[in-house]
Amino acid sequence: MLGQQWLGLLYDSMKPLIKHSVRPLPGWGDYSTTQVGHSGEELVVQAYLSPLFLSAETTWNSCSYREVMLRAGPKEMQNHDNNNQKVYPQPMDESVNQNKDSMETFISKIFNNISSLKGAYIQLQEAHTPYDPDKIQAADKLVIEELMKLSELKHSYRDKNHPKLTSATPQDSRLVAEIQEQQNLLKTYEVMVKKFQSQIQTRDSEIVQLQQQIQESTQRKFKLEKKLKQRGLLSKERDDSEEENNFFSVELTPNLFCSAVDTAYKSIHDFSKPLINMMKAAGWDLDAAANAIEPAVVYASRSHKKYAFESHICQRMFIGFDEESFSVEAGNLSISNEGFFHQFLAVRAMDPLDILSQNPDSVFGRFCRMKYLMVVHPKMEGSFFGNLDQRNYVMSGGHPRTPFYQAFLKLAKSIWMLHRLAYSFDPKVRVFQVRNGSEFSEVHMESVVKNIVLGEGDQRPKVGLMVMPGFMIGASVIQSQVYLSGVRCAE
Repeated sequence: MLGQQWLGLLYDSMKPLIKHSVRPLPGWGDYSTTQVGHSGEELVVQAYLSPLFLSAETTWNSCSYREVMLRAGPKEMQNHDNNNQKVYPQPMDESVNQNKDSMETFISKIFNNISSLKGAYIQLQEAHTPYDPDKIQAADKLVIEELMKLSELKHSYRDKNHPKLTSATPQDSRLVAEIQEQQNLLKTYEVMVKKFQSQIQTRDSEIVQLQQQIQESTQRKFKLEKKLKQRGLLSKERDDSEEENNFFSVELTPNLFCSAVDTAYKSIHDFSKPLINMMKAAGWDLDAAANAIEPAVVYASRSHKKYAFESHICQRMFIGFDEESFSVEAGNLSISNEGFFHQFLAVRAMDPLDILSQNPDSVFGRFCRMKYLMVVHPKMEGSFFGNLDQRNYVMSGGHPRTPFYQAFLKLAKSIWMLHRLAYSFDPKVRVFQVRNGSEFSEVHMESVVKNIVLGEGDQRPKVGLMVMPGFMIGASVIQSQVYLSGVRCAE
C-alpha cells in the first residue's frame, strides 16, 4: 500500500515532463504520450518505472505490470525476468533474406521457362497446319532449347540446392523473369490470333461458297418449275412468298422428283471425277478405256470422253431400277407408297456413312455393297490401291471409311433416294433408257453438250451415249440426258 502511494506521488511530479519529453523505449511498442485519459499516461510511467519495482509486491489500478510486459512482447519479458536488462530488437539475418529472394528468383525462372516452352510448342503445332517444313524445324529447335534450359535449372538445383545468382539483385532478376514471361505470353497470343484469323477467313470462304450454292439451287429450281409449267404439271402460279415458304417442302410433288433427278445426275458427275483422276494416276490409257465402253462414238472434243465414264457409272447404278426391290433381296415384304416415301424422308437428311454405321447389313447397306462391286472392276481397284483389300472388306459385309468409298456412298444414296421416291407415287414413276444409235428426239432427250451446231442439210444426230435415263410421271416426261455422236460444237 505504501509503494502504491509513493508511485502516485512520483507520477504527479513527473507528469509535466512525461507529456513533453517521454518517448517509448525500443522494444516496448509504440505507446503514444498524447493518449487521452489517465490510464494511458499511467501506462507510460509504468513502462519507465517498472524495473524499479520488480522486487516490490505492488498492485497497480489501471494496468498491471504483467499486461505491459505482454504488450511489449514475449522475448523482452523473458529477458527482463532473467536479468532485468533492456533488450533491443535484433536485425533480421541477411542470409535468410537472400536465400528467400534467391528461391523466388529461381521459381520465377521456372515459370518463365514453362511459358516459353508453351509458346514454342504452340508454334510447333501451328507449323503443321498448313505443313511448313522450315517453320517446323525452327519451332522444333526452339522447343529443344527451352527443354535444355529447364534441364539446366533442374541440375543447378540438385547440385547446390539453389540456382546460381547473377550479379544483379534478386529483385531485378524477378523483374526480368516477369518481363520475359509476359513477352512469351504475348508471343503465344499472337500465334492464337493468327490461327483465329485463318479460321475466320476459312469460314468467310465457306459462307461465300454456300451463298453461291444457294443461288445455283434457286436458278435450277426456277428452270425446273418453268419446264413443269410448260408441260402442265403446275396448275396455278404461285407468288414469291409462297414459293419461298415451300422451297424446302417435303410434300410428294413432281417438282420434288425433278429435284431428286437433278441431284442423282450431279452425283454421277461428281463420282466420275475421282474415278478418272485415279485412273490417270494408275497409268490407264483413258482414250482406250473410253473406246472400250462404247467404240462407235465420235467425240467432238477429247475432253468429252468423260461422258463415256459417266455413262458406264449410270448403266451400272440403274440396273434393277424398274424393280420394287431394286434387285436387293429383302424377303417377301410388300411396301406401300407411304412406306417408300417414309424411307425417302428418313434417309434424306442423313449422312450415308452414319446410316451404315447404325445397320451395316440393312437393305440400303446391301444395295451399296452390290453396286460398288458392279461399278468398280477388280482390275481397276487393284491398279488404284495395289491390292484388293478394300474390295474383300466390302464383300465380307463391311463398309470402309476411305475417301474413295465415301464418295461412292454419296452416289449410292442419291440413286437409292430416287428409287424410293419413284415408288412413292401412285402410279409409280416409270424409267426409260435410250439406246445408242437412236435418233435424237427433243421430246424425250436433252443433249449434255449445249453448244452443238446443226447445219440445214445435216441428218438428225444420233445418240452416242446415254448419260442419265429419262422418267415419266403420268403423261409428263423428264428428258433423258444423252451425248450426241458426230456433231460439231461452237467454240
